[in-house]
Amino acid sequence: MKLDPMLAIFNLGGTELVLILAVALLVFGGKKLPELARGLGQGIKEFKQATGNVLEKVHESHMK
Repeated sequence: MKLDPMLAIFNLGGTELVLILAVALLVFGGKKLPELARGLGQGIKEFKQATGNVLEKVHESHMK
C-alpha cells in the first residue's frame, strides 16, 4: 500500500481523517466547509507555483 507523502508526514490513517472531517463539519457547518476547502486548495496551488518559480530561478542562476 502506497501512502500519500503529505499524510505520511502527519502519520494519519483513514479513521483519523474521518474524525477530523466530522469535527470540521460540526465546527464550521455544511455551508462553510466547501468554501474553506476551496480556499485551502487555492493556497496549496499558489504555494506549489511559487516553489516552482523559486526552483526555476535557482536552476537558471546555476546555469550562468
